[in-house]
Order: sequence, then C-alpha cells, then structure tokens
Amino acid sequence: MSEQNEIGFISNDPPHRAPGPIGSLHASLLAYTPYRWLAGKLAASGLRVRHLVIAVPYIWLLLFFLAPFLIVFKLSFSEYRIAIPPYAPIFEFIDQTYLQVRLSIDNYRLLFQDSLYIQAYLNSVRVAGISTLLTLLIGYPIAYSMVKARPRTRFILLMLVILPFWTSFLIRVYAWIGILKNEGLLNAFLLKIGLISEPLSLLNTDIAVYIGIVYSYLPFMILPLYANLEKMDMSLIEAATDLGCKPVPAFWKITLPLSLPGIVAGCFLVFIPAVGEFVIPDLLGGPDTLMIGKVLWTEFFNNLDWPLSSAVAVLLLLLLIVPIVLFQRHQQKTAESH
Repeated sequence: MSEQNEIGFISNDPPHRAPGPIGSLHASLLAYTPYRWLAGKLAASGLRVRHLVIAVPYIWLLLFFLAPFLIVFKLSFSEYRIAIPPYAPIFEFIDQTYLQVRLSIDNYRLLFQDSLYIQAYLNSVRVAGISTLLTLLIGYPIAYSMVKARPRTRFILLMLVILPFWTSFLIRVYAWIGILKNEGLLNAFLLKIGLISEPLSLLNTDIAVYIGIVYSYLPFMILPLYANLEKMDMSLIEAATDLGCKPVPAFWKITLPLSLPGIVAGCFLVFIPAVGEFVIPDLLGGPDTLMIGKVLWTEFFNNLDWPLSSAVAVLLLLLLIVPIVLFQRHQQKTAESH
C-alpha cells in the first residue's frame, strides 16, 4: 500500500483507526478538511505532518530569539545620534543610487576601555557565581530530602517548591524590602529575642542581593535536582551499604556523581538569569550595586544610547553562550569516548 493510502489522505478507503481515544482523535483530524488539505500538500512534497510538528519549535526560536538578536546585533554596530530613533542607519542610499554601509566598532571598543563596564561584567559574574553556589548548597539537601520522603509527603513538598511561582516575582522582591529594612520584620525579631542590640543594615547591600537571588531562583535549582535524584536507582546505595560502605562515603561515591547532570542543569538555570538580573539589584542592592543588567537598563532608557546598550547585550549573550557551548562539546566528547 502506498504511503498516501497508509496515512489516509488521498485514498477514499477509511483510514486505520487505533483503538481507544487516540484512534478517535486521529480519525477526527483526518475528517477535518483543512487538516486533510495540509496533510495532502505535505505528502505531495515528500514531507509528513511530524516534520511540521518538529519545525514548530525551530520557527518559534527563529522568530522570537534569532530575529530579535540579529536586530540588536545590527544596532550594536550603529552610531549614536540625537534623533528618533537614536541611532544612525547602517545601510543608507546616497542620491538613491549608491548604497553606503557604515559599521562602527566604537561601542565594543568603549566596553573594553571603560572600567565601568568591565567592573559591571566582573561583578555580575561574581554575584551570580556566589548566588549559584549558595542556591546549590541549599537546594541539594531539599531535593534529596524530597526524594527520600513518602510519596504523599513528596507531593506536598513539591507543591511548596512550586508555590512561589503563583505570586508575582516583583511582589516577592518587594516583600523582602519589608523584611530586610532597619524597621523590618527580621530586625524586629532579632531585637525581640535579644540577639542584637541595634538594627542590622541589610538592605541596599550585597547580602540583600544574595538573599533575593537565592530566594527567587531556588526552585530552579531544586526541580532539576529532584527530577535527577528521583530517577536514581536506590538499590545502588543499598548494595554499597551491604558491602560495608558507610552512608557519607556512599553519598560522595555514588549519589553525588549520579546527580551531576541535575547539578549542572540547576546551576545553568540559576547562573544565566542571575548574571543579567536587574530587578533584584535595583530594589535590594540600591544605587551603589553595579551589575550589568542595571548598566544596560540605564544606557537604554536613561541615556537613550541604543547602540551602546545593544553592544552590552550582545557581549553579555556571548559571555553566557560560549562557556555553555564549550561545556556541551566537552560532555559530548566525554560521552563518545566512553
């Protein structure tokens, strides 16, 4: 039977129906005239419906990631101009005859020459790195205890981890202002129990930024670790215990190496957005906190220097993507060697 007859688009024979609701859904789709027309066109061109399904995420990334990035990348080579829009066009026709191309690398040169931007990049990486480490140290025991809990308790703990996502991110950050300020809940509690004699200055410091990032991105560390640890074969721990291995060495030799994929995934999910974070440093860190997200926002909205802010964004993206690509290639070579 031909391929067209197998999928039931061209033949008048009734299509094969799989038992159950999936077969009924498939038959309903085949009876839908636009679906039959589209499937017939794809079959005539040698394609199948699954090819279209696979193409959907690539089209999404093309429209909402690659296309905006190319626009920002083009703007980064423009020159600043006091006009609307505030940049000079790269491609311009002279006398409607000659095409003039003007590319400027002054924006990138300024990023490497001005210590403000260099310090902002380095400080962002430092804050994101320390926050990621703190998130891992807090999130790993939580994920491990969730896996060890009973199924019913595990579901409740999982819901508690996801629960903060039901509240606006901005509201949660504002709540920490009320907790960390001098007259806030934390200082009032510490003064009441007698641990301190005067309020602690926590707000508008790096400590507040670390607290805000760790609190906000902790679920992104817990969930990959939980998914990885849940799939781990616990009989390996039992076998190690039966062979005389104590719990702590068994954890370091078995559990931790097997959970490395979850650790890497969680660290990426925390580190990448933390580097470009703007809201938390601006609200909890105060005006003296220097991070690249705040610098980018200032250049774009306050100074209206779109070319320079575009260069900042492109360099930030390269700073994040290049290490990830190198790490993935290393992992792929390691897997192929084994």
